[in-house]
Amino acid sequence: MTTDTGPAPFSTARLDAEPLRVAHADEMATVLDDPALHTFTGGVPEDAETLRARYERQTAGSPDPEELWWNWVLRVRGEDRLAGYVQATVRGTQAEVAWVIGAGWQGRGFAKEAAVGLVAHLGEAGLLRTVVAHIHPEHAASAAVAAAAGLMPTGEWEDGEERWRRDTPASSGSSVAGRA
Repeated sequence: MTTDTGPAPFSTARLDAEPLRVAHADEMATVLDDPALHTFTGGVPEDAETLRARYERQTAGSPDPEELWWNWVLRVRGEDRLAGYVQATVRGTQAEVAWVIGAGWQGRGFAKEAAVGLVAHLGEAGLLRTVVAHIHPEHAASAAVAAAAGLMPTGEWEDGEERWRRDTPASSGSSVAGRA
């Protein structure tokens, strides 16, 4: 799940999930440069300089030692181009996950493939018991991605988004926090 320097890479049938690096900012600024990507989450596309600063903070890690920030960019193997990202905020035995696929790569199943791969990757060590995501009620595509990854709507709401959840038995009661 992790290496001594952060999250371990993982792969799916068509995607290589590479741990986020500041050097990804230029290409990701192009991938994420579509206002439609912010329809449900708010905000606007960020330029490379702004992304670089954000990636510096993300790769430095959480200031809270009980919380881990794991971020990956998604490289489409056949195209050798970045197409989006997945992320997990891990606290104890729970991971909160998210995914974003650039507009130019949507409609090809990459979000589902990445989310399913992420959840499988997180579950490999058997230390996480719960995976959650927050989905806007009008974002049918994201709900379909969450369902494909085995998450179910809970009826719980936070900031206008429904909490989706997947519980899996852990092989150990140990926490993963602090193991990055």
